[in-house]
Amino acid sequence: MKVNGTPYRSIWLNKNGWSADIIDQTCLPHGFVVKTLGSMHDAAEAISVMRVRGAPLIGATAAYGLALAMRENASDENLEKAAGTLLATRPTAVNLRWALARMQAELALIPATDRVAKAYALAAEICDEDVEINYAIGRHALAVIRKLWQQKPAGSDTFNILTHCNAGWLATVDWGTALSVIYQAHDDGIPVHVWVDETRPRNQGAALTAWELKSHGIPHDVIVDNAGGHLMQHGQVDICITGTDRTARNGDVCNKIGTYLKALAAFDNHVPFYVALPGPTIDWQMQEGVNGIPIEQRDASEVTHVAGRNSAGKVESVQITPDGVTACNYAFDVTPARLVTGLFTERGVCDASEAGLLSLYPEQKDAPL
Repeated sequence: MKVNGTPYRSIWLNKNGWSADIIDQTCLPHGFVVKTLGSMHDAAEAISVMRVRGAPLIGATAAYGLALAMRENASDENLEKAAGTLLATRPTAVNLRWALARMQAELALIPATDRVAKAYALAAEICDEDVEINYAIGRHALAVIRKLWQQKPAGSDTFNILTHCNAGWLATVDWGTALSVIYQAHDDGIPVHVWVDETRPRNQGAALTAWELKSHGIPHDVIVDNAGGHLMQHGQVDICITGTDRTARNGDVCNKIGTYLKALAAFDNHVPFYVALPGPTIDWQMQEGVNGIPIEQRDASEVTHVAGRNSAGKVESVQITPDGVTACNYAFDVTPARLVTGLFTERGVCDASEAGLLSLYPEQKDAPL
């Protein structure tokens, strides 16, 4: 995608040929900052503090983190140690485990002397595949969006999409998952308007999704997280589309906290609720998600404080709770498959069920649980 007319991915190889550059998402939307990752520990820190976030981008960053580790020390011991360090950064997004397992499996088969070049090649391959996957998600979903748009009453001039958190190109290497659908519908001529949930506590919707949509020229409005149900009651939402950080084998989807409540409101108001996901986000070893997927709990300060730009133009953090108040910060929730209308994937659209997923990924039928 483009920033001020310049094409960017969310992660790329630095011109020095060995370090990795990222867009530091903790600085958006008020500052566009490129940060260089020069070590495995830089990559781990970037994932942990959410300079990069979104399941696909976390996996891609971990892949480059492991390549950086091999550049420092390509031994078997360091391969295992570095993978363990990176895996521990965030527990919920399954792409992290998937990318590291893929890297480890291939690197373990070759001599240490060959691992650096191979690790960088694999990281680049993971990034390129992610771009292709996310573009394909949008292409497959476009038929659903067109049909829903055509079904609207004559005289309708807007197709309203509600999304939660950020599932755009900033959450992936490029294109995004849920926002890939929106970008391609807009570019196809459908008069899309997006309701952007602010997505407390880190405000990824207000800070990141709105920034992306503004950059692409897509009409949108930021809304408070609790406004979605009201809009659905009054016919102002035609479809909900979110991303997911992990999808269980039965079609349960784990996404940013608050997604479950949007799905409940959509179900009650007969609004289609779709989830866009790349294949690597499916956890075939997880039979069901509600009781199985680990839910990350982040620092309470993300709830008790909020960051923003003051009237002097300076970005600062302010406390919004009384002194001494405790807070819980669950980062994700799980939406049961029964509330999901369908899944948008790079292989097509399917029901949110084991049978639906296996219809697109038959090779996973005998995957161990």
